[in-house]
Amino acid sequence: MKSISIQKVSKEFALSAGPGGKPARRLMALEDVSFDAEPGDVIGIIGRNGAGKSTLLKIISRILRPTRGRIELNGRVGSLLEVGTGFHPDLTGRENIFLNAAILGMHQSEILKKLDAIIDFAGFEDHLDEPVKHYSSGMYMRLAFAVAAHVEPEILLIDEVLAVGDADFQRKCIERIEQVGEQGQTVLFVSHSIHTVLRLCRRAVLLEKGRVVACGTARDVAALYLESGARDGAESRYRDRAEAPGDGVARLRAVRVRSAEGETLATLDIGSPFGVEMEFEVLTPGMVLFPSIVIHNEWGPICFSTDVDTAWHGKPRPVGHYRAVAWFPGNFLSAGKFTATASVHSFSPHMAHFNEPEAVRFQVLETAGGSRGNFTGYIDGSIRPWLHWDVEHGPLTNW
Repeated sequence: MKSISIQKVSKEFALSAGPGGKPARRLMALEDVSFDAEPGDVIGIIGRNGAGKSTLLKIISRILRPTRGRIELNGRVGSLLEVGTGFHPDLTGRENIFLNAAILGMHQSEILKKLDAIIDFAGFEDHLDEPVKHYSSGMYMRLAFAVAAHVEPEILLIDEVLAVGDADFQRKCIERIEQVGEQGQTVLFVSHSIHTVLRLCRRAVLLEKGRVVACGTARDVAALYLESGARDGAESRYRDRAEAPGDGVARLRAVRVRSAEGETLATLDIGSPFGVEMEFEVLTPGMVLFPSIVIHNEWGPICFSTDVDTAWHGKPRPVGHYRAVAWFPGNFLSAGKFTATASVHSFSPHMAHFNEPEAVRFQVLETAGGSRGNFTGYIDGSIRPWLHWDVEHGPLTNW
C-alpha cells in the first residue's frame, strides 16, 4: 500500500486586486502535480525559490487545501514546516514539548516515555523551563525538530529545517532522518542543499513553476537540477539585509567565482587559477569569526573545505563590511561541475552564523593540449592536482 498518493494536485492563489479596480490576479502555485511514495521512501523535493515546494508540503499536511486534485495518505503525518509552528510563546520549552507533541498526535503516555530522549536531542536542558518567546530561532527549531523526530509518524514532512542550527545539530538531524527511513517511515524532504538530498534520499522530485519536470533517482534528478541552472550561476547577491543569510552577528552580502582580473566566471579552464569571493557584514563587535568555503562536486559529496588563514584565528573582528577571496591554483580541480558553500563561523561556541549551500556554481573544462596533453577522456575524482613527479630510468635488473 502506498503511503502517499498525489494525483493531479493544483493550487491557485488569488492575489490582491490591481490599481484602478482591476480584477485580482491569479497565481498558479502548483499545477497537475502527481507522484507516489512507498513506505520507507525518503524523497527529496527540490527546485528554485517559488517552484511550489513549500506549498506542496503544506497541502499534504492539510494546512492548505488544493484547488484541484486528490491526496491519499496512509498513516499518521508529522510535519516540520516553519519555526515554532505549534508553540505557544508564553509557555516554557518543557510545556511546549507536551503541546507540540499532542498537536502531532502523540498521547501523553507516549510523550512521557520519550521526554528524556526529546530533551537530550534538543540539547539545551538548562533553558527548558524558560518561556520559548525568549528562544532564538535556532533553539525554536532544535526543540521543534526534537519533538517531530520522536513522534514516529508513518509520514514525516520536513521543509529546509537543516538551515537552522550549528553543525553538530545538523549532523544529528541528518542521522535521525536516515534512521526514520530505515524504520519504514516515509519522508518528504524539501531542501536547496543538493549534497544533503543526495545523502538522505533515494528518490527526488524536481519542481519548476509549480509543475513536476522530473521524478526519479536522486542522482539523476539532481544532475538535471544543476544542468538546468537551478541557481543563478557564478554569482549570488543578497539585496536586503533582513532577508540575507545570517543572524545578528554576521550576514552574507554576495558570493561569486572570479578571475584574478576580477571577471565573474561561470566556466573555468582547468589550468587557470580562480577565486571564490565572499562579501559579508560583521554586525556584532568583539566576535572571533572565520569565513570558510566548501566545494562540492555535481553529485553532492564534499571535495574539500578551506577556511581563512591562521592570521585571522583567535582575533575579534570589528563591525564592518568584509571581502574575502579563497584563491585556487590552476590544475587543481578535475574537469566537471562544482558548487561552493559560503559560511562564517565563530570559535567559542562553535556556530555557523550563516551557511549558504550551493551559493554559486561553476564548471571546469579541459581542452586538448592542456595539463594532460591531448587526452581529454573522463578521469574519476573531484580533484586532480598537478604534482611534480620524479621518474628514473635504468637497465633491466634481476628481481
